[in-house]
Amino acid sequence: MAQLPQETVRRKRDGAELETDEIADFIRGVTDDRVTEGQIAAFAMAVYFNGMTLREVVDLTVAMRDSGDVLAWPDLDCPIADKHSTGGVGDNVSLMLAPIVAACGVAVPMISGRGLGHTGGTLDKMETIPGYQVVPTNALFRKTVADVGCAIIGQTGDLAPADRRIYGVRDVTATVESVPLITASILSKKLAAGLQALVLDVKAGNGAFMSDVESATTLAESLVAVANGAGLPTSAIITDMSEPLASAAGNAVEVTNAVDFLTGHHQDPRLKEVTLSLADEMLISSAVARNRATARQMSQSVLDDGRAAERFARMVAALGGPADFVERHAAYLPKAPVTRPVTVPEDCIVQSIDTRGVGLAVVALGGGRTRPQDNVDPAVGLTDLAGHGASLSAGDTVAMVHARDADAADAATHAVLEAYDFGREPPPETGSILLRIERT
Repeated sequence: MAQLPQETVRRKRDGAELETDEIADFIRGVTDDRVTEGQIAAFAMAVYFNGMTLREVVDLTVAMRDSGDVLAWPDLDCPIADKHSTGGVGDNVSLMLAPIVAACGVAVPMISGRGLGHTGGTLDKMETIPGYQVVPTNALFRKTVADVGCAIIGQTGDLAPADRRIYGVRDVTATVESVPLITASILSKKLAAGLQALVLDVKAGNGAFMSDVESATTLAESLVAVANGAGLPTSAIITDMSEPLASAAGNAVEVTNAVDFLTGHHQDPRLKEVTLSLADEMLISSAVARNRATARQMSQSVLDDGRAAERFARMVAALGGPADFVERHAAYLPKAPVTRPVTVPEDCIVQSIDTRGVGLAVVALGGGRTRPQDNVDPAVGLTDLAGHGASLSAGDTVAMVHARDADAADAATHAVLEAYDFGREPPPETGSILLRIERT
């Protein structure tokens, strides 16, 4: 006999360790509406304060995975892998990583999300491409992965629907910052995608949700332990988000940055290191490469000879975008009416960057959202962002503002200058890769 939802809430409120069947029945109730929003909120708050054991989080993750469709890929004769990022500013890694890894022989069914708060979202970026279907039918999703090797799409209503309902309640009840609930939310969708390997990019720094390395490590270790406990081989990299990862932040501008990266026109050094490090882990986890040196050689090869760019172009076309998008992306992507440089008045060196402030400047331009239902202006954003330690002369550009009107450009100019700290001496160098959490 199923336990009443309020009894499950009471037991977790009082610090009890919930049974596997108890968790499964509660999640079934979330899916079929037997559990109310008030009960979800109470459950989330109880978990927030009392936590969960590893076994409980594995059970919660599996129950949320099983609340909808669980994909299988019986027709694919290659490994299946994906990555997840906890989000940041100028983080367009997915756009390059999926085609790079696909060109190396690993299928990448990448289910991504939208931006919220100061962070950008992969779906918002892909949606700037005319005709691109970010939520295709399952049949088209499967066909694209089979034919091209990768597909970057959004979560459909049939994948982990319990997560969508629980997250909606958490978002308005101050229970988002719970490691067990974050872990189950992220991994339930990845498990539902039918993966054989997963790599996590957990951000730390002033532009990350987990601002310090200790908190990021706690989350990464939870994710790795739970994913492996649920049968999905997983590792994690903790990467630095104390400055924008790419030299562009926005939607269309980050797509341009990604195309330039894939075609070799321009590759931001930190962005390249993070992207290829994640590719290394995906190729090793998928047993396509024996070690990081071999994996890096493979990734660099498909970048250099154009195979990665070709995969991206085929993916865009397969999901409804222009067949010549890579060659003519400038003609297809929206452009902001006002473009303005942000300059420095004197010689200086970039000492530090308030990365969250940069992200919020993009949101204020209209390029992000503070509520899930907000519309996003695809054309606005920042480009030519100067990085940590950059040496600038008087009149040099620290960023280029792409705005809808002059007033918005003025506000963004002020916000960018507020976000940058300048000095005379070179600051200590910072690495892009802070820590690796190996598969357990």
